[in-house]
Amino acid sequence: MRRFTLLAISLLAVFLTSLSAFAQVNRETPDALQDLGINEHLGDFIPLDAKFAKSNGDSVVLGDLLEEGKPVLLNPLYYDCPMLCGLVLDGVINVVDELIWKPGKEFIVISISIDPKEDAALAAKSKENYLGQMDSTAKAGWHFLTGNKDQIDKVVDAVGFEYKEIEETGEYAHSAAITLLSPKGKITRYLYGISYDEFNVRSALYESADGKIGNTVDKLVMFCYQYDPDSGSYTPVAINIMKLGGLATLIILGIFLGVLWLREKRK
Repeated sequence: MRRFTLLAISLLAVFLTSLSAFAQVNRETPDALQDLGINEHLGDFIPLDAKFAKSNGDSVVLGDLLEEGKPVLLNPLYYDCPMLCGLVLDGVINVVDELIWKPGKEFIVISISIDPKEDAALAAKSKENYLGQMDSTAKAGWHFLTGNKDQIDKVVDAVGFEYKEIEETGEYAHSAAITLLSPKGKITRYLYGISYDEFNVRSALYESADGKIGNTVDKLVMFCYQYDPDSGSYTPVAINIMKLGGLATLIILGIFLGVLWLREKRK
């Protein structure tokens, strides 16, 4: 009986410890970009009628890329960017590789060029360079878009993404961030920096999908975490952890008492 009690206590301790072991995020912005940032428009919708060209040259309105039940990771950039965009895109690719969920299955990724001079051919080349090793489903669920300035600005203004062209070089200065959208195009979360923590991205996707992706473990974990705008990450919610811990304790106690009752009944 003592062995059973110790096992029950150990299981409870491991369960609660595992919930508090998830990550923190990096929210660093290069000094050169401090004059440009993100004006968060949480709760607003992106313009689903904005028109772009896909990397295969086909025209598409943004709303046609959204799929029922699949949240969206939106990544403004430009394909000929000499540094920052590549770092952000590498960060997105790295975290996508870490996620158990994949583009085209559980969520959609949309990369939109902010440079109206870029065309579908360049988007196709960039897509192949970055996504060449991904399977066909992931490639189909990750869209590299180009468009004219009016359409670009409709989208980036909606998400509050600031950028400006540097006349001397023809390059663009901009911040480093990705935006999470609901399956209907509602802005739900912003994540900052050039690298992204897997737990934060997974949590943001789960939140954006209104809990409609993920398994039971994901639901339990997300019950214990919420987004903290000060740290830019998902942090533990003590009261919810206590509630879940209390429930786990009751379940274990119920099992323990049930075993005792069965033993007494057999005597």
